[in-house]
Amino acid sequence: MGFAVLHLDKAHGSDSKMSDHIERKTTPKNADPTRTHLNRELIEFPGGVTNRNEAISHRLKSAGLTRKIGTNQVRAIRFILSGSPKDMKQIEQAGKLDEWCRDSVEWMKRTYGSENVVSAVLHMDEETPHIHATLIPIVQTERRKKKSEKLVKKNYRKKPSGAARLSANDIMTRQKLKAYQDGYALAMAKYGLKRGIVGSEARHTTTAQYYRDLLNQTEDIQENIGLLLAEKERAESELAKIKSEARTEQLKNKATDAMTAIASGVGSLFGSGKLKELEQANGKLQGEIDKRDNQIRLLNEHMRMQEERHSTETHCQQEVHRQELNMKVKKIEELNEIIGKVFKWFPVMREMLQMEKFCKSAGFTQEMIDVLLAKRKPIVCSGKLYSTQHRQSFKIKDAVCKIEDDLTEEHKLVLTINRQPIVQWFKEQWEKLQQNLRNSVQREQKSRGFRM
Repeated sequence: MGFAVLHLDKAHGSDSKMSDHIERKTTPKNADPTRTHLNRELIEFPGGVTNRNEAISHRLKSAGLTRKIGTNQVRAIRFILSGSPKDMKQIEQAGKLDEWCRDSVEWMKRTYGSENVVSAVLHMDEETPHIHATLIPIVQTERRKKKSEKLVKKNYRKKPSGAARLSANDIMTRQKLKAYQDGYALAMAKYGLKRGIVGSEARHTTTAQYYRDLLNQTEDIQENIGLLLAEKERAESELAKIKSEARTEQLKNKATDAMTAIASGVGSLFGSGKLKELEQANGKLQGEIDKRDNQIRLLNEHMRMQEERHSTETHCQQEVHRQELNMKVKKIEELNEIIGKVFKWFPVMREMLQMEKFCKSAGFTQEMIDVLLAKRKPIVCSGKLYSTQHRQSFKIKDAVCKIEDDLTEEHKLVLTINRQPIVQWFKEQWEKLQQNLRNSVQREQKSRGFRM
């Protein structure tokens, strides 16, 4: 039983580069161009919207936001939905890929709201089928106040509690990220996909690295790597908070030292009791500062270990990718060598491939081409044949078409129409068409003559 893959990542800025990647305006090295036509958009865009960038802008404009969107504010969240490579291959072979796509998109709509899921593109031109989905983080919950805002009471005009807000942080809390993994795994259980191991050592990487990992992943690395992003942001926020509090405590400590000096100078007037109290308070504050400094050191060490582990995993995955790429290059070289031998031993094979291409451009079906080339039998055709040279289609009726050996050149083939080479036949039809046009123009000019 394989694993369901659900990856979340915040998009920054307009995210146009990711749109180019998703819509294949740029082709990655690991994509198969012969399969790119199988990629498709699973979400129907609103009227006047033609691509992912426009869909993001349309949702932001129509959401009824009351706050101005900040320059660095997250406008969209990127999703990658997939499964273990082996299981996705089985789903595709069983003819259930369309159903899997529908269930994945429906889960997104149920979880985040159908109007917020603006794009979902299925990629079939890579090793493992997967969906790139785009979510606009529109929420109706009240904005969470910072600790400093709770302590200071300010008389601001209250906004409606149900007003729409743009907030990626409300979507990507630690508890919600775990709930998303549970929910998606439940929706994917019918396909034999289960949730990743809760609490495993798998950690977040960038979207580009995750994209490479998705092609080479094994069933040992399945924990949602989006959790690490939330953990890292929380750790950085806590570190900044601790540093700020430490600076505040240090200022308080300096003030206490000054008060102690003043008190010691007039100690003879007031006695030593107050001085001892100040010294005790100073010692307590110094202990708090030492505690904070130790916490900062532990957090820095924890982040350093995370970065080292991430670097090691990245290096391993890159090495695996390099080895697989070398194997594929070697396989391609072997295939090219085989093709070269085929053309050398069977010279007519190259001519047959060129003839097939010519027949397709003329309008013959693959079934007709198989009869003409493989069986070398004539066929009777009616309809139209297209000339790429003249950029014109010409009608035929009950014409006998046949591929014969070219008597003027060895290992060459010629397509004949009623025993006439098709190139000559196209030329005659073109001359007849031109003559008919000239006759028509002359008749029209005569009919426009003046009458006395």
